[in-house]
Amino acid sequence: MTGRLICGVDEAGRGPLAGPVVAAAVVFETGLSIPGLNDSKLLSKSQRLKLTPAIIENVAGFSLAAVSHSVIDRINILKATLLAMRLAVEDLKIKPDIIYVDGNKEIPGLDIAQKTVVGGDRLIPQIMAASILAKVTRDYYMISYSRKYPGYGFEKHKGYSTAEHIRAIKKLGPCAIHRLTFSPINQMVIWENDGNTSQ
Repeated sequence: MTGRLICGVDEAGRGPLAGPVVAAAVVFETGLSIPGLNDSKLLSKSQRLKLTPAIIENVAGFSLAAVSHSVIDRINILKATLLAMRLAVEDLKIKPDIIYVDGNKEIPGLDIAQKTVVGGDRLIPQIMAASILAKVTRDYYMISYSRKYPGYGFEKHKGYSTAEHIRAIKKLGPCAIHRLTFSPINQMVIWENDGNTSQ
């Protein structure tokens, strides 16, 4: 008997100070088992990379979408995250029976039944798979950006607010992919502007 087609949706990159937010939508039947599947945050980098082809080769469908730092600054991170999720679902080549969304916010603008699941990336296999694809994809983006914008350490912290990253921003200033509305960058920009106007 064929199981229901479940879509899991999750994101990576809500919290960083730089780069895009990436969402993944992954669809597979209730009976499918992918050994080793777990929340991406509980897996090592090597485990995530090993699971990625296993997910892609075995699921009924998947899609990814990224929303840039500039859009995040313009519409805010929550709206940007939901936008990335909607774009990922809309790009699926297969229509699921239901969508499980990690968190407590439904994705606006979809005509498919949805259920929000707080902590879904530890409970729902389809969300676990989505969390892995989103994380691996976003990490790839940030490693690529590290070559374009050297000195910030994007290849290590992936844009998150580490002490090393904050030191680099203070030394070099924000680069083209930093989220200027995020603290403490917005405060640094304000201080810089205040200093410029007082001269």
